[in-house]
Amino acid sequence: MKATVGIIGVGMMGHGIARNVLKHGFALTALEHPGNQPLTELLAGGATTQASARAVAQASDVLILCVTGSPEVEAVLTGDDGVLAGLRPGAIVVDCSTAIPTSSERMAALVHERGGRFVDAPMTRSVQHAHDGKLNLLVGGADADITEVLPVLQCFAENIVRTGGTGSGHRMKLLHNFVSLGSVALLAEAAACAQRGGIAMPVLVEVLATGGGAGIALERLKPYLLNEDPSGLQFFMSNALKDLGYYVNMATDASAQHAIADAVAGTYDHAVQQGGPRKLVPELVGLLAQG
Repeated sequence: MKATVGIIGVGMMGHGIARNVLKHGFALTALEHPGNQPLTELLAGGATTQASARAVAQASDVLILCVTGSPEVEAVLTGDDGVLAGLRPGAIVVDCSTAIPTSSERMAALVHERGGRFVDAPMTRSVQHAHDGKLNLLVGGADADITEVLPVLQCFAENIVRTGGTGSGHRMKLLHNFVSLGSVALLAEAAACAQRGGIAMPVLVEVLATGGGAGIALERLKPYLLNEDPSGLQFFMSNALKDLGYYVNMATDASAQHAIADAVAGTYDHAVQQGGPRKLVPELVGLLAQG
């Protein structure tokens, strides 16, 4: 018998996760929420919906969380009609959100108290990768629990890295996003300076791509640099700021250096204030060029 799967958070990434879980023959129950993407495809594929997190938990052997961050994860789990109120004994909560590791550890303890299990499995890559079932997952938790839930994770992930115990997946995700978003911020600031100095963007891209600036960050920015097309990195500026804040929080908890992270977070904070939270990250170039 295949596990029954629930999902809370059918946004841009969650929708891709859900469609691939269905595609691989798992029964799926989704939480009804105004922030969901249209559910037409999922319902046509056999998914059902429930009006509360508690009801979704009651229907699920494996429950995937794909929400914005730690406050949302905590609310979904601990609310009056939340997951913990309906969690099945032995059920596995898989948190694919980007979250503060210490919060994840607290939530895992609550899940265990209710007789469930907790795996943190934040993801990298894009909305298109989610749609295609080719995400990267960074998975923390007990080895036996990860092994048991692996058939579900493999529905929507191409690469699955076991990072260690509970919370390690979220720690690795924040490390990844600091490096990724920091690289984008560095390139964006250089591009803004190039514009101010009269350097043509095709020349900048060519020089960086054949030298020390080559890499995924440049490839994600390239459509904006060449054509002002921000679709190469469909990630809201507010989410970038949130993730950098989580990284600084984690580094502070670990008594680790975070001066560069503070500066990068300050860059995204200024961008949010200047352009609003819904600007996409590649648009940082234009905002920095404005001064």
